[in-house]
Amino acid sequence: MADQRLTRIAIVNSDRCKPKKCRQECKKSCPVVKTGKLCIEVSPASKIAYISEELCIGCGICVKKCPFDAIQIINLPKDLDKDTTHRYGPNTFKLHRLPVPRPGQVLGLVGTNGIGKSTALKVLAGKLKPNLGRYNNPPDWQEILTYFRGSELQNYFTRILEDNLKAIIKPQYVDHIPKAVQGNVGQVLDQKDEREMKAELCHDLELNQVIDRNVGDLSGGELQRFAIAVVAVQNAEIYMFDEPSSYLDVKQRLKAAQVVRSLLRPNSYVIVVEHDLSVLDYLSDFICCLYGKPGIYGVVTLPFSVREGINIFLAGFVPTENLRFRDEYLTFKVAENPQESAEEIQTYARYRYPTMSKTQGNFKLTVVEGEFTDSQIIVMLGENGTGKTTFIRMLAGLLKPDVIEGSDVEIPEFNVSYKPQKISPKFQHTVRHLLHQKIRDSYMHPQFMSDVMKPLQIEQLMDQEVINLSGGELQRVALCLCLGKPADIYLIDEPSAYLDSEQRIVASKVIKRFILHAKKTAFVVEHDFIMATYLADRVIVYEGKPSVDCTANAPQSLLTGMNLFLSHLDITFRRDPTNYRPRINKLDSTKDREQKSAGSYYYLDD
Repeated sequence: MADQRLTRIAIVNSDRCKPKKCRQECKKSCPVVKTGKLCIEVSPASKIAYISEELCIGCGICVKKCPFDAIQIINLPKDLDKDTTHRYGPNTFKLHRLPVPRPGQVLGLVGTNGIGKSTALKVLAGKLKPNLGRYNNPPDWQEILTYFRGSELQNYFTRILEDNLKAIIKPQYVDHIPKAVQGNVGQVLDQKDEREMKAELCHDLELNQVIDRNVGDLSGGELQRFAIAVVAVQNAEIYMFDEPSSYLDVKQRLKAAQVVRSLLRPNSYVIVVEHDLSVLDYLSDFICCLYGKPGIYGVVTLPFSVREGINIFLAGFVPTENLRFRDEYLTFKVAENPQESAEEIQTYARYRYPTMSKTQGNFKLTVVEGEFTDSQIIVMLGENGTGKTTFIRMLAGLLKPDVIEGSDVEIPEFNVSYKPQKISPKFQHTVRHLLHQKIRDSYMHPQFMSDVMKPLQIEQLMDQEVINLSGGELQRVALCLCLGKPADIYLIDEPSAYLDSEQRIVASKVIKRFILHAKKTAFVVEHDFIMATYLADRVIVYEGKPSVDCTANAPQSLLTGMNLFLSHLDITFRRDPTNYRPRINKLDSTKDREQKSAGSYYYLDD
C-alpha cells in the first residue's frame, strides 16, 4: 500500500522514451499492471509511455527495466501537492510555489540549472499562465487569484491583469541574439530608447566603441552588455535579467549590477537570476532559493535576506522547512589543500619565461619575466581585451614575441591543451563518439573517470547528440575534453560560463584535484571572483588600457595579487565568517572605507 505521507512524481523523458524499440519493457515489468490496473499505459502507436502517479507504488522496477533511462520515479512530501504552481503536462517537470517580488527592491534567484528559474520568470512576466498543476483542466484567472489570496502575489498578479504591466526579460543565451536582431548597435538602441538613456548607458556599459558595429559581429561580452542596454533603455514595470554577468569581466559585472539597480523605482519590480554569487550578493535586496531535482521538480523557498539566502543555498539546508536538499556543505576556505612539505615543493619542476612583448594591430602586450611550477594553478586577473589569451598563445609557441629582453632565459617548449571561451558545437554524433575520438585513453582510465567524468556528470550525457546539448552541458564536456588531452599546460578560458553556482564549485574542485594529481600546470582565465579565489595558487595581474597597451605582471601570491587587482577596480572584499565566501563591500560603507584606508582590499582574516 502506498505511503499516505508521500506522493509519487513520475517523469518520462520524451527525448529518450522509444516505445517502439523497447517492446514495452516498462509495462511488462510493473507489478501494478500485473494486477490488472492501468498504471503504465503504452500502445504500439504511442510516442511516449504514460505512468499514472496515483496508481504508482514507487517500486522503481520500471526505472531499472527501461533500456533508455527515460523514467524517473521520485517520492515527494504530500504537503507539496497543494503548493503546485505549474506543470507542463503528464509525467513532466513541475514547479512548487513562486518567488515573491517586492516593488522597489531587487529579487535574486539562486538554484541549479533545470530547477525552474526560467519557468518562474515566465509566470511572473505574465507570459505563462500558471495552471496550479491541472494541465488537463487549467483554472481561469479568478481561481488563480483566489489561490494566491492573502499573499503578496495576489496583489502582483492583480496589477499584471488590471494595469497591464509591461515585463521585459533579458534572455540567458545572448549568443542567440544575432539570429533575432538585425542592424547595428546604435540603430537598435535608438529604436528601443523610450527612457532617453541611450548615451548614459552606452558610456556605463562601454558600448561607444562598438556603436556602429553590426549585432552579428559582436563578441560574447559585447552581446551581453548590448542585451542589458536594450532592456534598460525601455520603459517597463517589470525588469528581468537571466544571467547578466556571463562573458563579462569583474569590472563590467559591477557596472552591469549598478545599471540593474538603477532601474529601481517605488512601483517597479526587478528580478535577477545569477550564478556568480558575489555579483548576486552585490545587487540583490533579498533572495529566494530554488531546490529540487533538475528537470523533475523545483521548489521555491520563502524570501531571505541576501547573506542568509546565499548561505542557505551553500549549506544545502532550509531551516524554515527543516529540510536538507544537498548532502555536502559548500565552503570556500582558501587553505583547501593540506600544506605541502618543503621536500615535496623542492621536487616540483620550475619553469621560467623571459620579459617579452607582442604588438598586434593597435594593441601592445608587455609580459614581465616570471616563473611557475607544476602542480600549480595560475589565475589571470584582468579586464577583457588586456591580452590574457595572447600571453598563453606565446607560451604555447603559437605566437612569436616581437621582442625578448635578456638572452639568458628562453621560452620553454610546452604542449598546451586549450579550452576556448566560446564553444561552438559542430560535431554531428553523440558525446560518447566525441570522447572516443578525441581522448580515448583518458576517458577509459578509472582515475580520470572518478576525478573528472563522475563529478562533472558526463555519464548522463554520453548518448546525447553534441549539437543538442545546452550551454552548461557543453561547458562540462569541453572541460572534460581539455583535461583529457595529455599536456604540460592546461589553459582554461572562463570555465564558469553557463554553469550554475553548484556546478561552478564542482568544476573548481575537479580542476584543482586533476592538476594536483597529474602534477601539471593550469592557467585559468576566470571572472567569477569566488571561483577565481578558490582555484588560485598564484595570480598574474594585468594592468594598462584594454585593447591599447597592457602589461602582464609576474605571478605573485593570491593576497598581494588580489590587493593589486582590486585597488585598480576600487572595490573591497570581505569574507563571510560562516563559509568564507568572498563578499563585495557596498561602495563607501564603513567596512569599505576601513579596508581602503588600511590598503587591505582583499580581506583574508579567517
